[in-house]
Amino acid sequence: MAEGGAESESVGTVIVAGIANLAIAAAKLAAGLISGSAAMMSEAAHSLADTTTEVLLFTALRRGVHPADERHPFGYGKESYVWAFLAALFTFVAGAGFSITHGVHTIRSGEHSGEYLVAYVVLAVSFVIEGISLTRAVRQVRNSARRWRVTPARFLRVTPDTTIKAVFLEDSAALVGLLLAGAGLGLSQATGDEMWDGLASVAIGLLLLVAATTLARSNISLLVGRAATPRIRRMIEEELAEIPTVERIETLLTMQLGPTEVLVAAKVDFADDATGADIEAAADEAERRLRSRYAGIRYVFLDPTRRRG
Repeated sequence: MAEGGAESESVGTVIVAGIANLAIAAAKLAAGLISGSAAMMSEAAHSLADTTTEVLLFTALRRGVHPADERHPFGYGKESYVWAFLAALFTFVAGAGFSITHGVHTIRSGEHSGEYLVAYVVLAVSFVIEGISLTRAVRQVRNSARRWRVTPARFLRVTPDTTIKAVFLEDSAALVGLLLAGAGLGLSQATGDEMWDGLASVAIGLLLLVAATTLARSNISLLVGRAATPRIRRMIEEELAEIPTVERIETLLTMQLGPTEVLVAAKVDFADDATGADIEAAADEAERRLRSRYAGIRYVFLDPTRRRG
């Protein structure tokens, strides 16, 4: 569930998120070093992981649009899922691993956090910047969902454009992480117990684990060869059934070749009196019909088959 016209919008969303995360990572690192807060250092690792993720997602978008060639006749669309999976893996290992480890160390050592004010200011500024980035991602999700006449939540579940899904999840997790860091700092300052700061760091790590796992599962499914959405499949069946010489569709197979491309293969029972020329004309009409309904359908293969039974 993606459109070629939305590609530039996805690129813009990724670039905005990447620039925002880089600036925030530097500010959080400085605040973490000054304050000595485990939660702030975890947030710095969080933003650094997100920045690296955006670079990988940008690479995914650029590599995935390379045209088909002799070695890759169906194009490079699935390569975008490889880079997106690496982005999720990096978040899992670097962001979550550091946050949980550093949080546990703080709980055990009980090291005192220094200047709280600097940390609070950075958290507030980061929240505003992350909110701006998330607003852009939400706008793209809503626009795409409106084009497909589905809810934004359903669009995020089924879209093959994992870059926008990644940006949305990362920005959402970033805002929640900032709230957790602020709560940990506040409780540590109020009680004088650094355990709260360490627990906030661990919670941020667990939050990153959830986001990374969600993205990794989505990309693995698409790499293996996920079918097009049920809505697109129903549309394909309807269009093929309306071709005069088609009697019955025995088997319909679809596969997402990339964020914007779908392969269609079907075993079709044609009318008994259909000639070879009729079948060729039907195949041309099927391709024309399907692409007029959904431009993302890149390949259409029809296999003439006798009705079973």
